[in-house]
Amino acid sequence: MNYPKRVKIVEVGPRDGLQNEKTTVDIDTKVALINRLSEAGLSTIEAGSFVSPKWVPQMAGSDQVFSQLPKHTATTYTALTPNIQGLERAIACGVREVAVFAAASESFSQKNINCSIAESIERFKPLAEKALANDLRVRGYISCVVGCPYEGTVDIESATAVANQLLGMGCYEVSLGDTVGTGTPATIELLLNRLLVDIPASKLAVHLHDTYGQALANVLRALQMGISVIDSSVAGLGGCPYAEGASGNLATEDLVYLLDGLGIDHGVDLTKLIAAGNFISQKLNRINGSKVGLARQ
Repeated sequence: MNYPKRVKIVEVGPRDGLQNEKTTVDIDTKVALINRLSEAGLSTIEAGSFVSPKWVPQMAGSDQVFSQLPKHTATTYTALTPNIQGLERAIACGVREVAVFAAASESFSQKNINCSIAESIERFKPLAEKALANDLRVRGYISCVVGCPYEGTVDIESATAVANQLLGMGCYEVSLGDTVGTGTPATIELLLNRLLVDIPASKLAVHLHDTYGQALANVLRALQMGISVIDSSVAGLGGCPYAEGASGNLATEDLVYLLDGLGIDHGVDLTKLIAAGNFISQKLNRINGSKVGLARQ
């Protein structure tokens, strides 16, 4: 079996993870977590989101978080920017990479950002244009690529169309999100078989949730199909908002253990990563959501 020789891990715990935790984390703890993740070798860390704290209170203070992060480092600190105002805040904080997000499901798009898929794409075009004009890299996310909490199964052609549109507006990469974690290796294979007709594997990443315990199996299938960028969240931060008590994000520790077992290079120190996961789990007063983290305690 052909696997990538190296995998880039995009650590989303400080943003996508903490955003979905019930306990709000203070600025100093966020900065300490991000620094620990960087010291563990994670080269790309989603450090915050420039959204209104009215809608996402856990992301309040992202400006302060970015202002306290090292300015000269090999680590890339990225931010989610849902609108021009958010982008302007990111630019003011010296952020060098931002992300925009669309959905493959019309119902999810309406429920999540209160507009259609087509409207969301039109909103992001001037944002991407301004980001690129300011020498920022732009990453695209697609939610609900295989399943939706409102529609069930999602049409693969919808995910393909959105991916092509995000790349067309200047996103260097598109991360495919199995938001509700209903995907299986078979559905991930069907999705990637279609996408890879139009898009090279080098422009795709996967963001696979573990709600039904399929995340690592789905990652394995994606790796076998040439995908070499994987999103994950330290300690499995971020529950699934659509299934009470269910896990959400794939734990970075579990992903690293899988990659180690396959002999795939990733540049992350598992011991330091587990320590970072234990640190934030203690701050949140919750059990570490990583099976590897628990096994190594």
